[in-house]
Amino acid sequence: MARNVTRQLRNERQKEFIRIFDQACKRHNRWTVWADFVVMAAISISNTVDKSNAKGREETYMSLASKYDKQELECICRMFAEVVSGIDENPDQDFLGEMFMALDLGNDHNGQFFTPYNVCKMMAKMTYGKDLEEKMERRGWVSVNDPACGAGALLVAFANECKLQNVNYQTSVLFVAQDIDYIVGCMCYIQLSLLGCPGYVVIGDSILHPCTGIDGNPLIPTPGENIWYTPMYFRDVWHYRRLWWTVDRMICSGPRPVEPPADGEAVPKEEPPAEQPPEPVPQALGETPAGQLTLF
Repeated sequence: MARNVTRQLRNERQKEFIRIFDQACKRHNRWTVWADFVVMAAISISNTVDKSNAKGREETYMSLASKYDKQELECICRMFAEVVSGIDENPDQDFLGEMFMALDLGNDHNGQFFTPYNVCKMMAKMTYGKDLEEKMERRGWVSVNDPACGAGALLVAFANECKLQNVNYQTSVLFVAQDIDYIVGCMCYIQLSLLGCPGYVVIGDSILHPCTGIDGNPLIPTPGENIWYTPMYFRDVWHYRRLWWTVDRMICSGPRPVEPPADGEAVPKEEPPAEQPPEPVPQALGETPAGQLTLF
């Protein structure tokens, strides 16, 4: 039975997204269409840059796509186009989170309710104050972590706060997100990727298995198949930061000098250096004639 849902929409892009979404739901459950759309969109972005996870994710994509006919797949593609255009026209919004709540999907799935974006903006401004640019100049770069990211509204708000304070978050901020829910984690990944935020989203329990990175450094997360790297994570400035950190770690964790053994004592064996986790294999990002990086 159809339900009456109060839909408070921000702009024409959101209205068009809702209209196309309704068309795609004629034969399928609303939650199924939303979940499949989100995962397929996330895979479309991830597979342009992260080749180490591309094969398995491509299989997932094809499996989901096989449930829909040509017209329904066209609707899903148009939904993604509206998300891209909506965020491009107004980056200062939680597009997917607001669509999730407007469609009343939170009640369909685990009773989830996302923090309103205006509240997230207030939290970002209160947390980092007015001297963000000075802090960046002093430290070089910082990381920001949301261990229960949802659709990523708090991280999106922080990215926009950086812009207001003349901070280039693409080179100065590493965005780390984690959520136990696969679908909302992918929603966060889509929005961070489209905003050009360097970082990654970890799908997992942040209480039992918090993402702290190798040796507590967020530059390189503990390897796993449920890590989604944004395209800007592969930007040259972050690549060299990871490279220099890895070299420094190898030097600091090398074998320690041992004193010569006394007569009759066994010679201690030298411990091999710790094996380094492999980095995801990126694909080169495209570039416009004006020098702007692009995914497609």
